[in-house]
Amino acid sequence: MRSFLVAVFTFLFIAGAAAAELRGTGDLGVVIERANGKLLVVEHSGNSRLAEVEGLGDLSHATVVFSRDERYAYVFGRDGGLTKVDILKGRIVKRVMQAGNSIGGAISQDGRWVAVSNYEPGGVRVFDAATLEMVADVPAEYAPGKFSKTVGLVDAPGNQFVFSLYDGDQIWLMDMADPHKPRIKRFENIGRAPYDALITPDGRYYIAGLFGEDSMALLDLWHPEQGVRKILKGYAAHEEKLPVYKMPHLEGWAMAGDEAFVPAVGQHKVLVMNAGSWQQQAAIDVHGQPIFVIARPDGRQVWVNFAYPDNDTVQVIDVESRRIIKTLKPGKAVLHMEFTPRGENVWLSVRDENRIDVYDTSTLKRVKSLQANKPSGIFFTDRAHKIGL
Repeated sequence: MRSFLVAVFTFLFIAGAAAAELRGTGDLGVVIERANGKLLVVEHSGNSRLAEVEGLGDLSHATVVFSRDERYAYVFGRDGGLTKVDILKGRIVKRVMQAGNSIGGAISQDGRWVAVSNYEPGGVRVFDAATLEMVADVPAEYAPGKFSKTVGLVDAPGNQFVFSLYDGDQIWLMDMADPHKPRIKRFENIGRAPYDALITPDGRYYIAGLFGEDSMALLDLWHPEQGVRKILKGYAAHEEKLPVYKMPHLEGWAMAGDEAFVPAVGQHKVLVMNAGSWQQQAAIDVHGQPIFVIARPDGRQVWVNFAYPDNDTVQVIDVESRRIIKTLKPGKAVLHMEFTPRGENVWLSVRDENRIDVYDTSTLKRVKSLQANKPSGIFFTDRAHKIGL
């Protein structure tokens, strides 16, 4: 009888310990510490730090995507490093140096392939998400012997990737039906110097910003045979040309209902477009040159941060009235913003204050601060189930 009780107690103890170690991934995320090559694992139910992961190389322009089970983060470093991190265990699973200079990446619709966008050598390389073995190398050769930096790489429905050629003035659509031999459809002469791009949340439209002209290039992925057309032509034709301190990130466009809120390159404005006709409807004057223009998940608010020297400021726009309802001063160098999945809070990285701030989006007041060493990008795991993020 005594042995039986000991066995039962032991079983219950082990089962209880195992249960205490289990947790889901739905409220997890990561924060880039760009100065020291670290990744912070965080959770937004209690707004806390859980772990630090070291050894990720140059994270000065790092971005992250997640596996479809939300357990693994794929980190794209500026030094060409691709790192797979287990965020539940807080450790690196595998790291490969796949290029000389990278600028982000994406994960395929089925979660099997991770693509990396490279400046050096120009092109896109695709890796098995499980093993990080390279399965395809796609040089961005836009003319004989001429290779372009690739930008604006996103995933698209149908296990496709889309990206732009900065030097080649092209958009490429890459079909991964045969991952070892991707099919490429090229769209040439789309406009001068595409510098970044996005895909709409429904996966239909790919839009590239053009640094070389006052317009943007739009590709309808439902009808790629129609080619690329220009939208927002001449949106800054009557404005004073201002120096561009930092290019806006188009991945952070705000899609709110039938409207898109867009950062204007080199202007102190957020442009409002109709998401059906893609015609400009309004322009909202803001504090500085906008970098990220992101919508709260319910589409009621748009939050904007700015390039230097105005990067100590964040402004909140009410979508219905298109008016600025709050100007916040979190501190020097607000680099990135990320909403919790249902939008009750937004996290801000305040790089030069070595801090992450959490704001309540109803009261617009700060509710928590977390220490971080030169934080930049903030990425929550709900991105795993969104197109283009």
